[in-house]
Amino acid sequence: MLVADFTKHKHIFMKFNLQTLLIVLLLTFGFQLHAQRFKLVDLHSGQPIDGATFKYGDISGISDQKGFISITFIEKVSMEISHLNYGSWSLSPEEVKTALKSSIIYREQISLNLLPVTVVAIHSNPGNKAVLSLNSRDRLSHDGADILNSIEGFSSIRKSASYGFDPVFRGFKNEQLNIIINGAQTATAACPNRMDPPSSQVAPNMISHIEVQKGPHSLRYGNSFGATVNYIPVAPRFGDKADVYGRITGSYETNGEIIRNEGVVGISGKKYDLSLFGSFGKGSDYKDGDANSIPARFSRSSAGINLGLKLTDKQFINASATRNFARDTDFPALPMDLRSDDTWLFNVRHEANLSGTLLKSWKSAAYATIVDHKMDNLLKNLNPRIMNASTPAKTSTWGARTEGHWSAQNFSLYAGGDFRIENSQGERTREFIAGPNAGKIFYDNVWQNGTISRSGLFAEFKKNYQAVTAILSGRLELNQSGIGDGASEFINNYGETSETQVNPALSLGAVTLSQNGYSAGLWLGTARRSGSMTERFINYFPVGQDAYELLGNPLIKPETNNQADLNLSYKSPKTIISADIFASLVNDYISAVIDTSLKPRLMGPGVRRFVNIKSAFRTGFELSWKQTIMSVMQQKVAIAYTYGQNTVTDEPLPEIAPMEFRYSLTGAFFKEKLRPSLHLRHTLEQNRVSSEFGESKTPGFTLLDVNLYWQITKIISAGAGVTNLFDVAYYEHLNRPIGGTPPKPIYAPGRSIFVSLSVDLY
Repeated sequence: MLVADFTKHKHIFMKFNLQTLLIVLLLTFGFQLHAQRFKLVDLHSGQPIDGATFKYGDISGISDQKGFISITFIEKVSMEISHLNYGSWSLSPEEVKTALKSSIIYREQISLNLLPVTVVAIHSNPGNKAVLSLNSRDRLSHDGADILNSIEGFSSIRKSASYGFDPVFRGFKNEQLNIIINGAQTATAACPNRMDPPSSQVAPNMISHIEVQKGPHSLRYGNSFGATVNYIPVAPRFGDKADVYGRITGSYETNGEIIRNEGVVGISGKKYDLSLFGSFGKGSDYKDGDANSIPARFSRSSAGINLGLKLTDKQFINASATRNFARDTDFPALPMDLRSDDTWLFNVRHEANLSGTLLKSWKSAAYATIVDHKMDNLLKNLNPRIMNASTPAKTSTWGARTEGHWSAQNFSLYAGGDFRIENSQGERTREFIAGPNAGKIFYDNVWQNGTISRSGLFAEFKKNYQAVTAILSGRLELNQSGIGDGASEFINNYGETSETQVNPALSLGAVTLSQNGYSAGLWLGTARRSGSMTERFINYFPVGQDAYELLGNPLIKPETNNQADLNLSYKSPKTIISADIFASLVNDYISAVIDTSLKPRLMGPGVRRFVNIKSAFRTGFELSWKQTIMSVMQQKVAIAYTYGQNTVTDEPLPEIAPMEFRYSLTGAFFKEKLRPSLHLRHTLEQNRVSSEFGESKTPGFTLLDVNLYWQITKIISAGAGVTNLFDVAYYEHLNRPIGGTPPKPIYAPGRSIFVSLSVDLY
């Protein structure tokens, strides 16, 4: 009966089932496109963007606390989105559909675009078109400053052919640059000759991107004088389920037989992310373009652990510990080589994303960096060898910062405080084995147990006025310094060795953004910087551009940078053109002059004493043009130039890099699996040199590098290339000379072939 009845009404049941299936499919599809939502996420931090207003047809609303926007999909209708910190942008109908399918949209804070800033990504991020992405070789680098050299306006002082590159930007150097990790942590160079600048302690394989904030304008992360370089680590990766991930990369370079390896392994879940990471690099002497052997031996390794814990949906804590090692590294431009450098970096930070009407987040961090460094001349080929010398030195840097973020529809405020304490100790031992002092041992107190503490309050206020956004930044810093073990010859020169100084900083900027892609910004800033550990407490040690010994000045006045920056840019889907023009007048400029009343401790030409000079002037520009070609290729042209003048002696400032031109052409073929690139660099002759510091003119040069990266499988990729393809013999203007008569520069590597292989289980 039932069978007969079913047979009788079979076509009715089939019709009903088909209709039901069709309705279910339509409802499912409709739910996916009409009832789905997508999430707005910060490109770099991975945090949700709440409070973004949107207009979609006749519908308007605000993204919720988790960054979600829920809509009813409408064909052929665009969406307008706006947020004070992320700007205004449009989504085409197709982009709305794509957002609903992918469920996420990444957006970069517009404050980075408003400030005179450059963002360099080491790990590429989805949806990111505004940053410069570097290749996997940068992850393998053993020196954080080496990556900076790819950015227009940057160069580096090199006393070694392979390690310890000291960044220079627009002629600002040493403590005139604020080098930090994740907005807070830094290191103090233990070596008097800065074999170990702060950038050398960065582990590039755990860095997501680098923010270079130009000039004395962004004051949240310290007293930014010439620029702030902020290395941002990879953010914790929390997921809905437990996941094991890892990566290992290795490479080999023929010139110098350089081996590099790096890797990370970790496990993550909904509430945790634990990872172990490490890197190792080792090389020997290389050949320059004329086939001359250059001392370039180095050995560098790093290991660490990183733990992220999500306490609640709105709070997480992250803690990390890193151990860096350097051994037996050649420094041919210095009287000693690096024998060992052991560094600990500890960092803990807490972040709370709040749901208050105005208070959006609160972030706090504490850190410690401990450096144990030793250099000596025991491996140098000295003939005759008059003495054996060694200098063990230690520094410690402790600090913390806390910052709140308040935001409403048309204003934003960051405010907080920070402090940093740094201490340096070290003693040079000189054992004479020949000459009239044979058999005698002398001890020189290099750092005199010097201590500098900085305590600061800061605020950055941003407000929208229709087409114009204004940003006001301020900082007030208390700087206290002194020595705990003063050398008699140092105290006899000064008497008083402790000092307290108050350093204010202020910056005002205005930016206009037009709907057609044009933007312009004008920035006026002033920042005061107290003397560094070297400028205050170095005790008869040759650490400058020439062989003169330097004597610190504990009473030296702060120098003040008064700077204006003009930023012009144009952005379209396929083109980005930008120009950064600056002018800087530094009052009470800190320099060193020859003091004939002082006698050197060694057999050098004399002694320089740190003093204040009335003023120094700098001006220059960085220009860049990036263009997408046929959606699979991209070219970039960049030019950088800095002019520096000592207005008192009316001669050029020392250590200013010459004008430089860069061109790159990169491609992404076969669904981005094959990525060739070509990089051209042309540096002009540097004729503007400082005779006072014994600088020599530097010839220009042209270099060409070619690279090819191939994504073999989903997890395996390989790379190969040639650096200095035409085997040019050249040296950088900022390379320190190797001693001798006459002294000669450190020549850069000639042609080198490299290969790399990476297995990525992310």
